[in-house]
Amino acid sequence: MNMSQKPQETALSRCPGCEEPLEPGDLFCGACGYDLSAVPEPPQDRPTIAIATPAGEPAPGAGFGPAPGVAEPAPGQVPGSAPDAERSAPPATRLDGPAASGDFELAAPAAAGAAPDPRTSPDPALAPSAGAKVCVACRAGRVDNDGYCENCGHAQPRERDHMEQELGSVAAVSDRGLRHHRNEDSFAVSTTALPDGSPAVVAIVCDGVSSASRPDEASAAAAYAANETLLESLPRGTHPQQAMHEAIVAAAESVNRLAQDPGQAQEHDPHRHQNAPACTLVGAIMASGLLVVGWVGDSRVYWVPEDRTTPPARLTEDDSWAAQMVAAGLMNEAEAYADERAHAITGWLGADAYELEPHTASFKPDRPGIVVVCTDGLWNYAESAAEMAAAVPEDAYERPLHGAQVLVGHALDGGGHDNVTVALVPFAVPPQGAGSA
Repeated sequence: MNMSQKPQETALSRCPGCEEPLEPGDLFCGACGYDLSAVPEPPQDRPTIAIATPAGEPAPGAGFGPAPGVAEPAPGQVPGSAPDAERSAPPATRLDGPAASGDFELAAPAAAGAAPDPRTSPDPALAPSAGAKVCVACRAGRVDNDGYCENCGHAQPRERDHMEQELGSVAAVSDRGLRHHRNEDSFAVSTTALPDGSPAVVAIVCDGVSSASRPDEASAAAAYAANETLLESLPRGTHPQQAMHEAIVAAAESVNRLAQDPGQAQEHDPHRHQNAPACTLVGAIMASGLLVVGWVGDSRVYWVPEDRTTPPARLTEDDSWAAQMVAAGLMNEAEAYADERAHAITGWLGADAYELEPHTASFKPDRPGIVVVCTDGLWNYAESAAEMAAAVPEDAYERPLHGAQVLVGHALDGGGHDNVTVALVPFAVPPQGAGSA
């Protein structure tokens, strides 16, 4: 996700320890904690040695899809992934010369005064206190507020790397993806009651703008503010479309306030360019037989009927360069989205947004279906309504959490270049079945 006025970033380099992609200005690897200021010199000789690719890392030039015969991962696990403690260790190799005996000699005892290995001899001052979080790598040091071990420097798994929630008839899943070092998406799902006692279901999905500062905080703040606003206004009898407009305004104000707060010191990334936190937002409300959607940015809502013989539809229009080109008649959709500028967004939530223009729309479906609320981390791999409908499993209406898990897996199997977040809201038609599409 990037903003139209932001310069395009250069290609990322990779961590020499674990091959994870790096961002400009990184001093430590976000995946394994490798100290990038002390990159070792390359060896003089490069013998031809076959080394297995670490789990979860595609071989250079390999396709993004899963290899034939590879077992499907357990629910909630990134395909091919392994715990951080396992991925941080390089694969074992052994070089046997012509006169080698087949055994390795033990290293001589460390000389007096030599620095001990912090992984095996932790500094007593860095030992975790009772109840403190313990490092998953060295199992001895305490974890600081930035998520790194103070003893060995290993990055700890983040709670937001993979999130799932199911609440009655709505479910959402968010995943870091296979290329980003953190999850900058966020979501909120909730249910409430209208004044007449009928239920209302809410799903909010936000995508942090990566070229902005603290995009993860922006998306979390926006999702929380929008959801809380809806939980206050809907029970009071505010029309769902007006409530959605007010929720987007409240979300924008919450993100704007972040620009006034410097946030936590970025100890491991002091050279990162600072600008206003920003994110996109898309949401859906199901209430009183109405489906109301609202958005700013390029996250989307799709409608997939339960009866797959009827056509699906995309219910939102992107605030993006590509969408503007299509609307102006300068390019067709295929040409616009093939352009490298396609995903430069023209609308977002943040203090440096040109002007806040919340979009809302109201629909009254005449048949049951599934509402897909997602970031571009998913729709990049299922862009058209027909492609999205094909990716949604047949039983998503009855099993929305499973359906969301399948859709996230679809994005990861396609390459997982971005964070992936999707919420599914099954839409039930009132018993009388009246209404127009």
